[in-house]
Amino acid sequence: MRVDKAEMSEDEDRAQSLDLGIEAAAESANKTRNCSGGDGEEVGGSGSVENILHNVLENVLHFLTSRRDRNAASLVCKSWYRVEALTRSELFIGNCYAVSPRRVTSRFSRVRSVSIKGKPRFADFNLMPHNWGAHFTPWVAAMAKSYPWLERVYLKRMSVTDDDLALLADSFPGFKELVLFCCEGFGTSGIAVVAARCRHLRVLDLIDSDVGDDEVDWISCFPEKETCLESLIFECVEWPINFEALERLVSRSPSLKKLGVNRHVSIAQLYQLMIRAPRLTHLGTGSFNTLEAVIHGESEPDYASVFAACNSLVCLSGFKDVLPDYLPCIYPVCANLTTLNLSYANITPEQLKPAIRHCHKLQTFWALDSICDEGLQAVASTCKELRELRVFPFDAREDVEGPISEVGFQAISEGCRKLQYILYFCQRMTNAAVVAMSQNCQDLVVFRLCIMGRHQPDHKTGDPMDEGFGAIVINCKKLTRLAISGLLTDRAFSYIGKYGKLVRTLSVAFAGNSDLGLKYVLEGCHRLQKLEIRDSPFGDIALHSGLHHYYNMRFLWMSDCKLSRGGCQEVAKAMPHLVVEAMRNEIEEVDYLPQVEDLDNHVRLLYMYRSLEGPRDDAPEFVDIL
Repeated sequence: MRVDKAEMSEDEDRAQSLDLGIEAAAESANKTRNCSGGDGEEVGGSGSVENILHNVLENVLHFLTSRRDRNAASLVCKSWYRVEALTRSELFIGNCYAVSPRRVTSRFSRVRSVSIKGKPRFADFNLMPHNWGAHFTPWVAAMAKSYPWLERVYLKRMSVTDDDLALLADSFPGFKELVLFCCEGFGTSGIAVVAARCRHLRVLDLIDSDVGDDEVDWISCFPEKETCLESLIFECVEWPINFEALERLVSRSPSLKKLGVNRHVSIAQLYQLMIRAPRLTHLGTGSFNTLEAVIHGESEPDYASVFAACNSLVCLSGFKDVLPDYLPCIYPVCANLTTLNLSYANITPEQLKPAIRHCHKLQTFWALDSICDEGLQAVASTCKELRELRVFPFDAREDVEGPISEVGFQAISEGCRKLQYILYFCQRMTNAAVVAMSQNCQDLVVFRLCIMGRHQPDHKTGDPMDEGFGAIVINCKKLTRLAISGLLTDRAFSYIGKYGKLVRTLSVAFAGNSDLGLKYVLEGCHRLQKLEIRDSPFGDIALHSGLHHYYNMRFLWMSDCKLSRGGCQEVAKAMPHLVVEAMRNEIEEVDYLPQVEDLDNHVRLLYMYRSLEGPRDDAPEFVDIL
């Protein structure tokens, strides 16, 4: 899978949700607290005080849209706990194994939207076996019985079967939205069932999912009458589609605003679709190349004119097999773009600059490092409203000389002062450039610097990258997510523990020099929810330093560290409501393992998460639940 493409949807976390730690506390606290004031005193013979308060509270809670506000409300007392459950229509479940479908459906009875996450993020890097779990089957079975009004399902890193999709399509007559993000296990036949049976479908988005080819013409399965489709995204489907059927579908979908086609759609075919959907706001362009043989002497369509006619277009992505000669076609819409995703387009700075110089409104920009430092300098000089930047490697090998460096990084920090999110893959970096970023972009919420190659120092001074990352956590007061890499000592982790008080997600790769580093983080970052560590020297002592905090976290992932089975078992015994999964060494061959004294006792991969249910019952043979 492409490096870290699955992170596009982190904003989904802002939806209303089921916060498992708070729910557990609520269940305990509500056994002894009740705000109804007694036995239900009658008022004027028309009803009890409790009933009146119940009705008032129900009307008030409808206005609470934040999941954290709702969770806080559910903690007040038993009455609030009940009413909050009755008025919650949207659920977010951050770990499908942290709570059972039965518990969810028994507490929340009026749900219309469900979002569920399965595997942890490091699964995107092939660090977790394919058949680890995260099955949607028990969830859809429970929802089919309890939520007849369900309208929306969003799944991320879940295993979904064609039968699951068939049950979903048959069980919810008013179903409207299906988003499958980095999911697997299903094929075109399952999608065909959804298309055919969900008559009110508005959104069908398949994003970075592994879709099998069942040789089913799923596009033709949509109803022949006018559809309700507002968003249709299938850029990840690797198989050819029936273009004529797609063309007809777009024509009879007057509400269509988002369309993302796969690489089997040529630019000439894209032209035909855009003529039929001039009101698009989001477009995934497919190959952006010509797949058909052009007859000698025959002129091609005026592609630029059809882009110019789409004056509502604000988001462009795709460009899977882009032919740079066609890039001028998008110039007419560049001035209106707020999002431009070129993360599949292997283009040069010279090819980027004529387009980017028109993008004064751009707020989100994704690209490959093929645009070089020169391309990033062009972005910095034009895109003053930029909020999010992601730069991915065209060649992710550690031993190659990357085309971007601290030069482009510092240019962005100087030119894009409103930046809030940066993901930057590079081969070399300096502390000075990172310090400059911390000073120039103090609104940063997410900072993810991935220096490829293990233990890379400041390439100019040879010093560890401690001071650079220290400056980030000191100066960027809003920081909630941090990814660190390069040559780092315990000093960097001490900075994070001392100043990273809002950090909720921390990712560590090839970093640290003793257990003390992780101890600094676990003792200092009180809001830490998700901790991901790979190929680092932390062992049992570091693991045990977080016993006071693990119940407050969603999960801890450690792979290729210095953990022993005995050390992990001690955590499992000390924290019975924490599920501790150890995966054996023979799962996957790797070219690196830390120096461990007892390889047989070594835990190659540890995944710990809080759960209201205890250990799962579908763990495969290579998973030991301690």
